[in-house]
Amino acid sequence: MTTDKIKRVTYIINTVILLMVIFLMTFFIIFKATFMIYFSIPTMLVYIAGYFLVFKDRLDIYVIMVYFWLTIYMSVSTICMGNEYGFELYTMSMIPIIFMLEYIAFKIKRAKVKAFPFSIAIVVIYMVSTFYVFHFGSVYEVEKNAAKILWICNSLIVLSFLIFYSSFSVRNIIESEKRLNYMANLDNLTKLYNRHYMMDKLENIESAENTAFLAMIDIDDFKQINDIYGHNAGDYVLVHIADIMRSVCKKCTVSRWGGEEFLILYEDKIDKEKNVFEKLRKAVDSEKFVFDDQDIKVTVTIGLAEKTSDESIEKWVQAADEKLYSGKKSGKNKVVI
Repeated sequence: MTTDKIKRVTYIINTVILLMVIFLMTFFIIFKATFMIYFSIPTMLVYIAGYFLVFKDRLDIYVIMVYFWLTIYMSVSTICMGNEYGFELYTMSMIPIIFMLEYIAFKIKRAKVKAFPFSIAIVVIYMVSTFYVFHFGSVYEVEKNAAKILWICNSLIVLSFLIFYSSFSVRNIIESEKRLNYMANLDNLTKLYNRHYMMDKLENIESAENTAFLAMIDIDDFKQINDIYGHNAGDYVLVHIADIMRSVCKKCTVSRWGGEEFLILYEDKIDKEKNVFEKLRKAVDSEKFVFDDQDIKVTVTIGLAEKTSDESIEKWVQAADEKLYSGKKSGKNKVVI
């Protein structure tokens, strides 16, 4: 959820509220509710000023001024016109909105909106306005048919607004959770899947009957690369190899297992003549790695283990690791099956 997106939605909400005030002012003019006609003028000015606050990125002041004024406006409308018109619905609808705004302020790292005291104030204002009408009656008397029509209009406006706002809020929460989950599953440097994600993936296919292979991959003499060319060069090599893996192993799940080790899950049969991991080894071997105008020779050794029905994930990973170790001991820069 970005500030620009929130500002766009706020512009829309501000426009809707301003149009609603103009609509209500027209109603007050028709039924000669003089005080409410005049009170609607500063209310419109508040929402016109709201555009300026949003433009200036002062969303914290906007929330306090605009939503609190709407609560006052609708409470005064209730006192003047009565409880039969549905003005109090606007007041109560402010409570879930205020709490959602507190969450949004937290997400975009803005000044905290204190939703709880705001909601208490809204409840107090609501109770005072409705109790006043019950005890003393409304200031103006309007015919019943007009009251029914306005109650329906106000109900539809409030419910439509709440549906829109709730839908917007839930969609953004879901998107935020998806982004967090996605980032939690990625290695920060290479942007490959991390060890945690790969373990979850392996657990999901543990009981499957399909053919699958694990490839444990290690960059040969990576410590020497760091020692000779520096750790920035080592990071460059890791990122570049990750890009090669993504390009060559398109049907695989590729992860950074730790340090200079990678683990790849391949869920298919391996054709010896078109071995994807041999292609990967050759691609790395033939790639020109250049960092700070220095050529770096990079190769990888790959240990490959097929999944068996009676083997645990740990044993399967260990089998691939043992194949890798065998390749390291017998000359490096090879695929061991």
